[in-house]
Amino acid sequence: MTKPAVAAIIPAYNEEQTVADVVRPLKASPHVGEVLVISDGSTDRTVEVARAAGATVHELSEKGGKGQAMYRALSFTDAPVVAFFDADLIGLTQEHIEQLVLPVVSGSRMMNVGVRDKGPLGTFIAKHLPLVGGERVMLRQVISSIDPKYLKGFMVESSLNYYCRSRGYSYGAVILRDLTMRRKFQKVGLWPSALEYVKMWYAVAKAMIIVRVARARKEF
Repeated sequence: MTKPAVAAIIPAYNEEQTVADVVRPLKASPHVGEVLVISDGSTDRTVEVARAAGATVHELSEKGGKGQAMYRALSFTDAPVVAFFDADLIGLTQEHIEQLVLPVVSGSRMMNVGVRDKGPLGTFIAKHLPLVGGERVMLRQVISSIDPKYLKGFMVESSLNYYCRSRGYSYGAVILRDLTMRRKFQKVGLWPSALEYVKMWYAVAKAMIIVRVARARKEF
């Protein structure tokens, strides 16, 4: 049987410890046709580990950021549905993949975003914050229709959200129970990770303003 025309794309920068555990369930999924890892200038063994797990790996020579890696991935696949997954996930299952993919391939949503399990309180709060999750499935036209300048760094999630909202396209979120991730403080330490989180939310807030201004100017 021909597998579905869904490409799972995993942007990765130095994620040798977790990338294989993201690749394997995606490779085994009946809802995914191909699994691509986009190594964003990784300097560890991310490339080797991802290939050994069964992914098709494309290496970017320099670190350009997650948004650029996501956009560049489109040149490596012609799949009409693209499913993005972070490379630092812990506990990704077939149920999670199905929750994310089916609403898009069935036509009920143009984009579907995963909210990771942060416990009862954390998940409740996350549901009421901007959807910045890295686990998101969408029709290819959503991301390919956006000017790459609005997909840089932490702008990418806000741009994808607002593109759908401003055009009245159906999108939403699903709670991915028991799915967690390797935290930033585990990678870089407590204080550097705290600074990264501050930078991220500042960039998200800034992006929300930028895309709205661009839309008012008919540039987005």
